[in-house]
Amino acid sequence: MKRKERAAETEAALKEAAKRVFAERGYLNAKITDITAEAGRSAGSFYNHFTGKEELLEALLTDLAAYSEEAATATDHLEDFTDPEAVRWHLAYYVRFYREHAVTMRAVQQAALVSEGFARKLADFNTAEMADLLSHVQFLTDAGYELPASPRVSIRMMYALSDTFLQMWQQQSLDLSEEEVVEIMTRFVYRGLTGRDC
Repeated sequence: MKRKERAAETEAALKEAAKRVFAERGYLNAKITDITAEAGRSAGSFYNHFTGKEELLEALLTDLAAYSEEAATATDHLEDFTDPEAVRWHLAYYVRFYREHAVTMRAVQQAALVSEGFARKLADFNTAEMADLLSHVQFLTDAGYELPASPRVSIRMMYALSDTFLQMWQQQSLDLSEEEVVEIMTRFVYRGLTGRDC
């Protein structure tokens, strides 16, 4: 194996180990030695890739942004929220995103509590996510639908309610399949935005 491949493999192992440690102990309680032990790597190898736990979390947040950008440019991406299928597409994406990246998002939220820098990074990430959805909600206002609040506030409510619901689902306090979750959320969000059933 070439040196570059080994380095990439070690970096990936450290990131995956960090997610497991963050899930178990939380970001604020996790130590670099916990991460390296979980990855089966030496502390020295950690510092070959990251200057500290904060830089590792920044790398995980960069991965999230890339995942999100990939969805925004997908060929089957539906934008017109007057169509319930467009709402369903976005919620299905968000459920997958949440399932795969909830640990990283919680870690970033925890870091934001104690670091102004991470608070800004989280705000920037959320602003970028909301900007994409604003253009989708514009289809509703252009078609004459009356949103429950301004487009920006309506999207924030949709996001907050969806996030809380998915937390409950992930903590297994709701016995629903992923397909059922997407369908329930689609009906709820579409009705909330348009006042109509889908």
